[in-house]
Amino acid sequence: MTSNTVTVHPRSADEIEQWDHEADVVVAGFGVAGASAAVAAAQEGADVLVLERTGGWGGAAAMAGGFIYLGGGTPLQKACGFDDSVESMKAFMTAALGPGVDAEKIDAYCQGSVDHYGWLVECGVPFKASFWGEPGWEPPGDDGLQYTGGENAAPFAATIPPAPRGHVPQMADKQSGGERGGGYMLMKPLTDTAAELGVRSVYDIRVQALVTDDSTDGPEASPEGMGRVVGVVATQYGKEIAIRARRGVVLATGSFAYNDRMVEAYAPRLVGRPAASIEEHDGRAILMAQALGADLAHMDATEVAFFCDPQLFIRGILVNGRGQRFINEDTYPGRVGQATLIENQNQAFLVIDEAAYEEALTTPTATPFLRHQPTWVCETVEELEAEMGLPTGTLQSTVEVYNRHAANGEDPVLGKKPEWVKQIGSPVAAIDLRGFTGGFTLGGLRTSVDSEVLHVSGAPIPGLFGAGRCTAGVSAGGYASGASLGDGSFFGRRAGRSAAKG
Repeated sequence: MTSNTVTVHPRSADEIEQWDHEADVVVAGFGVAGASAAVAAAQEGADVLVLERTGGWGGAAAMAGGFIYLGGGTPLQKACGFDDSVESMKAFMTAALGPGVDAEKIDAYCQGSVDHYGWLVECGVPFKASFWGEPGWEPPGDDGLQYTGGENAAPFAATIPPAPRGHVPQMADKQSGGERGGGYMLMKPLTDTAAELGVRSVYDIRVQALVTDDSTDGPEASPEGMGRVVGVVATQYGKEIAIRARRGVVLATGSFAYNDRMVEAYAPRLVGRPAASIEEHDGRAILMAQALGADLAHMDATEVAFFCDPQLFIRGILVNGRGQRFINEDTYPGRVGQATLIENQNQAFLVIDEAAYEEALTTPTATPFLRHQPTWVCETVEELEAEMGLPTGTLQSTVEVYNRHAANGEDPVLGKKPEWVKQIGSPVAAIDLRGFTGGFTLGGLRTSVDSEVLHVSGAPIPGLFGAGRCTAGVSAGGYASGASLGDGSFFGRRAGRSAAKG
């Protein structure tokens, strides 16, 4: 799917005969970044108008599990008995979300994390002071805190003091995905707060191009002579609409995961496998800003979900198409997904014995639909290896080495924690997980710590701001659950404040 055939080329303000709408700050997109920008701009006293392509607020955020990656000693962390520091948070994010993270953004995000938590609470986002410590994509109940990045697993835990930083809003009768999850309970208070502050919204309107005032001179003009962004052109029900922004435009329309051409060009591993995003994520904001000379960053970076219940694979071993283990199974499942897709050609099998499989089925989980039936079941690893079609001796040697050290509760090869290291017995099964991955893109417009969209020269494009998945946030390569809603809301808030100042 591509956005459409309407040009993304910027329009001159001189061409606009009539402004159909006008506001101090115009926000494109009403997901978490757009909502946060709208609230923050309104709190600065700006008149704010949000333009949303669909029939209502929410975006991908409202459909998400709801994790917001926060730390450095939030009240929720403390209430659950965990110590954390800005330094530890910064060290982990730098190591886990790289290579090539934006150090200035990571520093700002970690330094401002506790304050941001407080801001979300002030906006009405509820958090329950309870910790979920089991493996899983998200808590099955309404617990408010979880490890969501592999902080307590190898290789990070050996050198960086671990702390759980996945903060998930509380919701009664929670369901995974849809409008009964943590993402909904993040979005509803934010949009309610926006409405209380007088933020206006227009729905079923698609932003198409930016409008610039080429007559702008002085310090507000860019070094390249480009004028200030003063609005957008959009379409609504087939009609062209012009919207003026007196102080600034904030782009917050999501990723490019559903723009086939962009995915093929920048993140080809995700071709045909978008997940955890919505079809409206077509990269339009990126293209619009590129037409003004905007710079890009980390366009190849992708979050990768691994479609298997962590309660299952943590109790066995994951092997690739050569019968070799490739990652410690107790880490963040997103790291498992990236390792499978990017490093092992999307080849993965879970080898697990009957006792461990049955044990996993009795453990509560938020993702029972990811509990797969065995593909092959045999009495011996030798027979299983043959059934799987692996080269003779490969899986046998892998299991032999694993079991030899597991007898002592150790995993010197990949560092799985002793509590999850148990010998693989008989009967033994394998689950075919080849191709069980999907994800969304993490790269986008290069922005400053104040959410200014940057020109390829490095200078801010006057009047243009961005946040959320249409920008390159704190994730440069790796990922932790909550990083998107975290940096989307954090830098969305900064975008709103910056745009309100004009």
